[in-house]
Amino acid sequence: MVNPKYYIVDVFAEEKYAGNQLAVFRNAASLSPEVMQKLANEMHFSETTFIASDKEHDGGYDVRIFTPDEELPFAGHPTLGTAYIIRHEIMKDHDGEVRLNLGVGQITVTGDKRSDVLWMKQKEPVFLREFTSTDMADMLGIGKADIDSRFPIEEVSTGISFIMVPLKSLKSIGDSYLDLKKYNEFFGSKKPEGLLVFCPETLKKENSLHVRVFTKFPNVMEDPATGSGNGCLAAYLARHRYFGGSKVDIRVEQGCEMGRPSLLFLRSEEKDGHIEVNVGGKVIPIAKGEME
Repeated sequence: MVNPKYYIVDVFAEEKYAGNQLAVFRNAASLSPEVMQKLANEMHFSETTFIASDKEHDGGYDVRIFTPDEELPFAGHPTLGTAYIIRHEIMKDHDGEVRLNLGVGQITVTGDKRSDVLWMKQKEPVFLREFTSTDMADMLGIGKADIDSRFPIEEVSTGISFIMVPLKSLKSIGDSYLDLKKYNEFFGSKKPEGLLVFCPETLKKENSLHVRVFTKFPNVMEDPATGSGNGCLAAYLARHRYFGGSKVDIRVEQGCEMGRPSLLFLRSEEKDGHIEVNVGGKVIPIAKGEME
């Protein structure tokens, strides 16, 4: 039996040691879910992925995603980072499509040789619960006046759910933190993956929004780049005409407060009551090794 190889990449990064870290294990079919969970905790990144085999199954590659705490049916930066490894290490083809068989179904990642950006088409969004500014302000340690009341506070899912919280300024973003005790008490057994706060003020003028994502996981209280959450954001922006129209094509900065600056590209459009969501970013290889 060949010992599984593993790779470390930075996703949604413009340079090394930025973006969101990911460990990817290859030929991992021999590993039990219990061992996968232990390895995810050992790596201790926000997520670790496991590619079952170098061979396709049902038109795609079977992939499982684990946080240090639990398995997820979908997550954004693990999808892009794993697709990068499949393209460069397994397919040896840096062009065309890669399909990943995940818990939410098959997700397609595209890219070509002319661009370093990979794009994933996410599942059609579902719009769930709405909340009041009082609910969120107390949980985030900010005032109700920091929240932009022109837009709703809304839970959105493209496979896993996040709550979109529109804020007014970078100061409001910087003052935010998640009180996990209040979060757990408020949501009980119906917890979303986390809260995504965003505002139109940015650190870099070429970007459109500044984002932070706070998660429900004690081991990963804040995420430096969240593809799934930003997919929910892209859908929310289109639905509520945040930029004045139903079409969104923007750059989002995240992770700056953590010292892991990240850049995500969001594209979405609402047509005939349906919203298509695509999230893009770059992947940078950092290291590789082999299990003992």
